[in-house]
Amino acid sequence: MKPKVIKTPADHKAALARIEQLFNAKPGTPEGDEFELLSVLVEQYEKAAFPIEPPTPLAAIKFRMEQQGLKNKDLIPYLGSASKVSEVLSGQRSLSLSMIRNLVAGLGIPADVLIAAKCDRLPPEVPVDKFPLKVMYERGWFNWFSGSWEEAKAQAEDLLIRFFNNNMDLQEIPALHRQNVRSGSKEDLFALHAWKTRVIRLATAKQLKVAFDANAINEQFVSNLRALSLHADGPKLAMSLLEQYGIPVVVEAHLKGTHLDGAAMRMAGGVPVIGLTLRHDRLDNFWFCLFHELAHVTKHLCADDVDAFFDNLDANANGAEAEADRFALDGLIAPRDWAKIKKTSNLTAKRITAEARRLVVHPAVIAGRIRRERHDYSKFSQLVGHGTVRKLFPEWSN
Repeated sequence: MKPKVIKTPADHKAALARIEQLFNAKPGTPEGDEFELLSVLVEQYEKAAFPIEPPTPLAAIKFRMEQQGLKNKDLIPYLGSASKVSEVLSGQRSLSLSMIRNLVAGLGIPADVLIAAKCDRLPPEVPVDKFPLKVMYERGWFNWFSGSWEEAKAQAEDLLIRFFNNNMDLQEIPALHRQNVRSGSKEDLFALHAWKTRVIRLATAKQLKVAFDANAINEQFVSNLRALSLHADGPKLAMSLLEQYGIPVVVEAHLKGTHLDGAAMRMAGGVPVIGLTLRHDRLDNFWFCLFHELAHVTKHLCADDVDAFFDNLDANANGAEAEADRFALDGLIAPRDWAKIKKTSNLTAKRITAEARRLVVHPAVIAGRIRRERHDYSKFSQLVGHGTVRKLFPEWSN
């Protein structure tokens, strides 16, 4: 037969019959060339007519478990906890971005297989208009997109899917937040998920080469961190020090409805991240929030029972916040030193400055705590560093 493009089952059958006749043809002969050409034509037709569906993510995971003789418990390092393993293997939980990265790196399952179920539309329960799209656009969060706002609105769904990398589970990014939600206000979970995702994206882009070691965050480290408050650019120096110890720190203004001062989160592989909003542009607030989030990193995000902690976050949150507050207060001013300051009668700005020098800490830290504990924010305003933090971070925008 004369080789031609295969378009019908009859053409396919005839080509296979001819290939069988030419199977022993020698390469370089007319028959051998015909054999090669027909083989290519048959392959093209079969790919189009009989496409082989890639395995589902769940099937790929189970196949790799069977290959390597893995038990359910062996997946905990990749999926996060025994309950999450059970939910993934039963089809009740979809894979998050961090799970996919862990499975690719740890078990060698191809990424394109694990994201095979990626959707090209938002689920019905996650409508586009729930997200603060215009603010996200104006802040440049869609940095791959160069179109106008009108064009962004028209492509909103695609922009959000790419920004979230298909991770639309509003509870998927485990985090501990320092918030001040006024009575009667309601937390915007969509805005919160957007903010957390933005922080994770920026932290990932930093590509820190130092592995985090919780044991390195000891009393001496805390003392060194506190001493940086004395410098005019102390907040920048503090961020640099933490990143030298494997903790990326991201400054990103809060979104309306999140009421955030800061948050501690985990990236893929369990790497801790600190996000700060600088919602209050004061030195005392910066240092308290930074130490508060550092407490979450060392005491909660990196604890042995971290997965159990986050599996029951609603029950643990209040206790965790109180513990982080205590760490921040004691880390910035030792309890014995604070007891002496509280006993001091007629505290003045001059006296606070002298105490700060003795304790090797910025006066704002002492003044801010006095204001907070006395619930009197009219005192010592000149010491707390109003308007001195945000200007250190050109990336901050609101």
